[in-house]
Amino acid sequence: MVLFKQLKTLTLSLLVACQFIGGDLMAAEKTLAQPKVIIFDVNETLLDLESMRTSIGAALGGREDLLPLWFSTMLHHSLVSTAIGDYQDFGKIGVASLLMVAQNNAIKLNVEQAKTAIVTPLLSLPAHSDVKAALQILKDRGYKLVSLTNSSNNGVKTQFESAGLTDFFAARFSIEDIKIYKPDLRAYQWALEKLNVKPEEALMVAAHGWDVAGAKEAGLQTAFIARPGKALYPLAKTPDYKVNDLTELVALLK
Repeated sequence: MVLFKQLKTLTLSLLVACQFIGGDLMAAEKTLAQPKVIIFDVNETLLDLESMRTSIGAALGGREDLLPLWFSTMLHHSLVSTAIGDYQDFGKIGVASLLMVAQNNAIKLNVEQAKTAIVTPLLSLPAHSDVKAALQILKDRGYKLVSLTNSSNNGVKTQFESAGLTDFFAARFSIEDIKIYKPDLRAYQWALEKLNVKPEEALMVAAHGWDVAGAKEAGLQTAFIARPGKALYPLAKTPDYKVNDLTELVALLK
């Protein structure tokens, strides 16, 4: 009788152990492969757009609250540009979008005033406070870091120089070269071809739900940085990582 109880206890222990090991194996199977390259969006992901609130607000008669509307309008019409096959420079779309916001809010604004409010401030955005330290750690760990932006080649070059980010990156990619704005899947596929990596070997990092949605659909690993005021698109696939800043992402990457 005692022997039977001992065998029963041993059997139960083995079952529990097998379930535990099986669970660990399943978890291991779901573990993401270490990316060969990390691709960063630029505006709002690395650079803080908040500093433009003053210039945009001044152009819009003190309506600093309209900054997010201006930026989302610019993104919206960049996709219109791609959809209808009529590529326009991102800066020009930004100016046109600011004029639209002004018109819709009964604010007088001309083209030159719009350019003044956008061009210089956009090219001199500061990096978010977590960015430089996080990029340095990732670079020291041997990750290849590149950027992929809707901004022009010259624009992102100037932005990186102004923000002190140039030396962290092995390459900068602008959709200006293919004239197809993110999140069109072709933009991510083009970047992967340039990098000579498979989709699953790249991690796209962005503070925009639409950007991680596009990258995820293109097969990349994705990380959403939940900057203030940013949310995921509920109907898109869930990103592989969701963090509040790059410091948290660094802690998750080996």
